Amino acid sequence: MSKHFVDLNVNGVIHSIQVKGNWTLLKVLRDELNLTGTKCGCDEGQCGACTVLVNDKPVLSCLTLVSGLHGQEVTTIEGLGGGGNLAPLQESFIKHHALQCGFCTPGMIMLAEDLLLRNPHPTEQEIRYELRGNLCRCGAYPNITKAIQTVTARGRERSNE
Repeated sequence: MSKHFVDLNVNGVIHSIQVKGNWTLLKVLRDELNLTGTKCGCDEGQCGACTVLVNDKPVLSCLTLVSGLHGQEVTTIEGLGGGGNLAPLQESFIKHHALQCGFCTPGMIMLAEDLLLRNPHPTEQEIRYELRGNLCRCGAYPNITKAIQTVTARGRERSNE
């Protein structure tokens, strides 16, 4: 299979990457750009662990062909904080023990980031509905919901909690 170049803006950095037509965004992020925060859970689009934002919309990177993303903006879990700092959602997940093994955490946070961009003050029911496609095998759902609610309660600014 022949290769061609794709330009991607990943976490604010433009990359010109030579790819094959069947390469997924997940493969490029992990294997070509060494951004291993995005996880490969099922590789079938069923678990949500590979969720990233493309132009501020959540996508399953294991199912998204990178060849169709030329010129697009991709945000991964590594790109949320900025300057070596954690984003408010990341801080809240830690504070509320919203992770156990941590495998689902990047996808959960990216989906929650999308939710909060669209709806800054979702109810618990809205949070649960939006996260329905992301699986946590450890069962940390109550803490995940609480972590997201805490960020909405104090706004998106950092707190000294």
